[in-house]
Amino acid sequence: MSLTKKTTLFFAALASFVIIALLAISIFSFRHIYLKAAESQARAAAEIVRVHLTESMVNGTIDKRNAFFERLNNSVTGLLDARVSRGPDVIAQHGPGLDNEQYQDEIEKKVIRDGKPSFTLIDGDEGLVFRASIPYKALTEGIPNCLACHKAKPGDVLGVITLNISVAEQRRQAAWTIGSVILVISLFTLGAAVYSLRTARPLIGLATQVQETVERARKGDYGGQILTSRNDELGQIADGMNRMMTHLSEGLTTISDRVAHLIRYNMPPTTNLLDTTISMVDCLMDVSSFKQAIEEDETKDEVYARLSKILQEEFLIDHFTIYEVTSSNNRMNPVIVDGVPDNRCRWCDPEILTRADGCRAKRTGHPVDSVLTDGICTAFSTCEGLAGCRHVCIPVIQSGTVGSVVQLITDGVQAPLLQKMMPFVQVYLRESAPVLESKRLMDTLRESSLRDAMTGLHNRRFLQEYADTLTSYSDRRKSCFAVLMADMDYFKQVNDTYGHEAGDTVLKQLAVILRENTRASDLIIRYGGEEFLIVLRDTEADPAVATAEKIREAVEKHKIQLAGVVIQKTISVGVAVYPNDSSTFWQVVKYADVALYKAKEAGRNRVLHFIPEMWDEKGGY
Repeated sequence: MSLTKKTTLFFAALASFVIIALLAISIFSFRHIYLKAAESQARAAAEIVRVHLTESMVNGTIDKRNAFFERLNNSVTGLLDARVSRGPDVIAQHGPGLDNEQYQDEIEKKVIRDGKPSFTLIDGDEGLVFRASIPYKALTEGIPNCLACHKAKPGDVLGVITLNISVAEQRRQAAWTIGSVILVISLFTLGAAVYSLRTARPLIGLATQVQETVERARKGDYGGQILTSRNDELGQIADGMNRMMTHLSEGLTTISDRVAHLIRYNMPPTTNLLDTTISMVDCLMDVSSFKQAIEEDETKDEVYARLSKILQEEFLIDHFTIYEVTSSNNRMNPVIVDGVPDNRCRWCDPEILTRADGCRAKRTGHPVDSVLTDGICTAFSTCEGLAGCRHVCIPVIQSGTVGSVVQLITDGVQAPLLQKMMPFVQVYLRESAPVLESKRLMDTLRESSLRDAMTGLHNRRFLQEYADTLTSYSDRRKSCFAVLMADMDYFKQVNDTYGHEAGDTVLKQLAVILRENTRASDLIIRYGGEEFLIVLRDTEADPAVATAEKIREAVEKHKIQLAGVVIQKTISVGVAVYPNDSSTFWQVVKYADVALYKAKEAGRNRVLHFIPEMWDEKGGY
């Protein structure tokens, strides 16, 4: 209900209440007044009757009292009739009296018995009648007095005087008076209400405009203005409200534009400005916390896991894939699929794993949105039960190239919602890009520091970092592993005869032979110079010797093409087993080196397994 209606109803209710209250008070007051007037009139007439009867008794004219009552009825206005009823004492002394004095009704009997007057309203032929029954008591005051004629004591009830007085005229006068008062009051109240409404109308109008302006602001529109031409306090309120709304609109617009620019969000013109700004600021705060967390993560895998958690918990996206791109060999590696670390290519053609340029997002460096353009990417191959599924692939740019691709999958129903969330998702991806780049660079630097640049094999530093992990793994599984220490025979002659470049070629080809004759789970370490260490995991002594023999034969048969010449080389290998030969890793390495030394000493191009006799009591060999 509008304020105008409320105000009108209030004044109408107030006026009605005042009129009804005045009407009730007037009716009660006038009724009380004319009843009191009738009572006074009855008492005065009764006193006249009492005095006249007393004088008649003294003067001996009591027998002519009927004529007196007729004159009384005719001379007193409104008096319909008056009569006297004798009490028991008077009847006993003077007899019952006239015929009309002998009848007594219950009221008169009660008045004679109690000595108290009775005043009642009754309906008569003349309308409403006021009946008064007043006791006639013996008094000693006055001359003559009652005791001069009656044998009675002062205060005894000698009789009762009953008068019937018409109050119709009083009622008519009261009704006219009440009507006049009510009319005057109604006109006054109506005038006051009209005046109050006219006075309150500008205030009501201002309140209505304020309400409309606030309601528009609540819905995001802060351009509302209050229209008024007044120069009083109401005008000042309207002017202040307009200035406040203008300042608020300009301030919020500036803040939202800057925040939207910061997160690269194209805000629709119909958007609720305040709610959207709050959402964007909340997003920035969450992103700030996210960035601080990933900067403190140790590895890129932790960053990917945290990003996966954001997609699932903040954006409620269940189906997605995070790819890591290796530009150097044009490959893509699925890191996390639907929140689980995985290397399956679930949603796209697996060809993109070996030919990353098949991914449109990776190739172009631009987001690929099938919500806007269905079928835009031919590499997207399956929906796996999602009705009308759509995908959005977002490249994560690192140092000017695509370092990762985040693929988001949704069904047809949720596709519009996914589009609305994209600017906020991209904020997280942009903030994670430099961190991921830094983590990948650190991994690359660390990996390069743990690998031999020439052969691509792990180096001795890697073995030093990995040794504890290797022994702990073996101890938990209660398994063993073999250490092969291999050294090329007469390698110095190659450098001296054909040059160091030829020597490098020989070492590179030896590294290839070692890879080809070991398992993917085995470790090949360039231990130093032409010496290589091989760790065969979960391998006993006999299989280890057999593998070493296979390597030796492969090296012996391999022909190495150098500039203008083909050479063949041999290799010597020493074998030791953990924990059979020793319970410490580096002692096992030492024993394998002892076995290698014995193989060299025995003529080279052979494999020897360490036995205790190879180690003297002084720790030498």
